[in-house]
Amino acid sequence: MVRGDGDGRLLGHATQIEAGQVYIPYFTLLVSVALALAAGSGTAAYNAAVLGVAGFAALWMAFVRVPYSRRDEHKARCGIYYIGLIGSVAALIVLNPFSGFFGFAGYLHAMLLPGWWKAPAIVCNATLVSLSQIGGTASLHNGSFIGFIGFGALIVVNISIAGTLSYLGLQDAQRGTQREGMIKQLDEANRRLRMMMEENAGLHAQLVAQAREAGALDERQRMAGEIHDTLAQGLAGIVAQLGAARLADADPPRRLRHLDLADRLARDSLAEARRSVQALHPGPLADAQLPDALAHLAEQWNQTSGIPVRVEVDGPAVPLQPALEVTLFRAAQEALANIAKHSGATQAGVTLSYTHDVVVLDVLDDGSGFDAAPLAGGQPTAAAHDGEGAASGYGLAAMRHRLRQVGGTLEIESAAGDGTTVSASVPALRLEGDR
Repeated sequence: MVRGDGDGRLLGHATQIEAGQVYIPYFTLLVSVALALAAGSGTAAYNAAVLGVAGFAALWMAFVRVPYSRRDEHKARCGIYYIGLIGSVAALIVLNPFSGFFGFAGYLHAMLLPGWWKAPAIVCNATLVSLSQIGGTASLHNGSFIGFIGFGALIVVNISIAGTLSYLGLQDAQRGTQREGMIKQLDEANRRLRMMMEENAGLHAQLVAQAREAGALDERQRMAGEIHDTLAQGLAGIVAQLGAARLADADPPRRLRHLDLADRLARDSLAEARRSVQALHPGPLADAQLPDALAHLAEQWNQTSGIPVRVEVDGPAVPLQPALEVTLFRAAQEALANIAKHSGATQAGVTLSYTHDVVVLDVLDDGSGFDAAPLAGGQPTAAAHDGEGAASGYGLAAMRHRLRQVGGTLEIESAAGDGTTVSASVPALRLEGDR
């Protein structure tokens, strides 16, 4: 919008100047020739001289004149053109002072000259116009001292008038040039803005696509974690209980107890899978706080693993934001599952510590332990207890990923023969109503 309106004004201004440069000189030339022929001697030689000079002037303006818009590109040609034009004006005035009307073309085309060259051009043209106004060269030959004074005064008046009008014209031309420069700058700014908007639109589309992919990846990771924490561990427990039941054929009560545990694990796993699909909290956390949910988890784990476990709470328990409690619960679930599968421990412990800044979950055992050094960088290796006897499994990686999502950390301390301690910490962000 700015470009169209500004270009229209500048185009109109340039068109007006160009039209004045072209048509007004021809009109003044026509008037001057008509007056010269009407007021002249009427001889054939006189008429031929007037028409010859006028014809030269017309052809000179038609073929040598430089367009106003290109004056800066042809400065030398503009100077040559003005010399020929002012010579034509002088010749017509000498032939007949009534031809002085053509002197207006000298003022008008002086604007084609570069810089300070306009001033001497205007002075020269004003002198010729003044000569026309006093009656031509004959008045100078026959005039008195007072006549010369009047001629000088006319020159001063004409220079003053022409200089003032030319100055105003130059100011207007400069303002037009400044407006043109500003319009070009605005046009360039608009062009860059359009490019930036197009680039931003492309970046926005790219970010939307990346966000969509990241959301899909997070959802896949969430589902993978939920499947690992519910179905995979539940199925592992069921397999263990069914294996124990087969070994207890000679002890029906014991065999029935293992079958009952397998049935309960299957039902609990099914319920947890449904809750995972619906993105709900784990069952033990649905109606209880984190310490009670951990106690319930430890009790179930003790029944399925046969390993004694002690649960302790250090500090006043406060309700945390749901995402934090779910993360700690899943960390305890994974750590206890690893103890049952890999450690060979005779006892385990779960400690939940509440402080002002963080909440720390420690799960420890007195099992065989392992070399935890490869886990210092956060990447599991074959030396760590995870998965089906290999650290390259999903458990520790999923635990660490969950903790990072909520601003928490995971530390593992272990050595061969010294057991293992898994520490998961999260920020102590309480529920709004408990702040």
